[in-house]
Amino acid sequence: MDAMLSLSHVSFSYHTLGGETLALRDISFSVGFGEFAAIVGPSGCGKSTLLSLICGLIQPESGAITMAGKPTAAGSPGIGYMLQRDHLFEWRTVYDNVLLGLEIQKKLTAENRRRVEQMLETYGLSAFAGMKPSALSGGMKQRAALIRTLALDPELLLLDEPFSALDYQTRLEVADDIGMIIRREGKTAILVTHDLSEAISMADRVIVLSKRPGQVKSIIPVSFPDEYDTPLKKRNAEQFSHYFNLIWKELKQYG
Repeated sequence: MDAMLSLSHVSFSYHTLGGETLALRDISFSVGFGEFAAIVGPSGCGKSTLLSLICGLIQPESGAITMAGKPTAAGSPGIGYMLQRDHLFEWRTVYDNVLLGLEIQKKLTAENRRRVEQMLETYGLSAFAGMKPSALSGGMKQRAALIRTLALDPELLLLDEPFSALDYQTRLEVADDIGMIIRREGKTAILVTHDLSEAISMADRVIVLSKRPGQVKSIIPVSFPDEYDTPLKKRNAEQFSHYFNLIWKELKQYG
């Protein structure tokens, strides 16, 4: 598999007046073009720190991170970042919110507007384009946030627990929606989550980290029969419990 993203022997420490805290140690893995990877591990193991390293917000103390063979850098237009909160601005309409990134990067062309309008139509938000975010459900807000991210046509999507603020039922529905949208758009994605079911149902591979300092302890490929073609359907497959128990065992062993 060709690598869209490669991490080679990456380590990172936080430095404070009280001393040094090693957050990640000797992290190595790659993600192929069009692959969906999930990262799981105990709280505090460095999952979100890893995403910050990948998008160039912070630099590794050792090792290398490359995207399509080139070092990653802060503000790279090739990387889209979706956070836990939708961060939609209430004083802007839904349409203006999803155009925000294009405005900031001065890419608000007629062609990009048409592409955004098509995504709003495809993903069920066109009727709400002129409304304020308060008119949307939690799930619709997350869809709008994803469209805002996709509007910039990133090569790599980083998802930092994007469903954690939602109630359980909405979380299931939105994970299903977002998973299918990412597949449909053909994007490479990395999801950080505490929810093993979410990781198994959405990802092609699950990367298991140890407790701090985080290390890659195992990488588990996930595969389901073709008829289980959505995250929600995969939760009902007989293979699902096998993967859940396998990853849970890994976490218990290395947590």
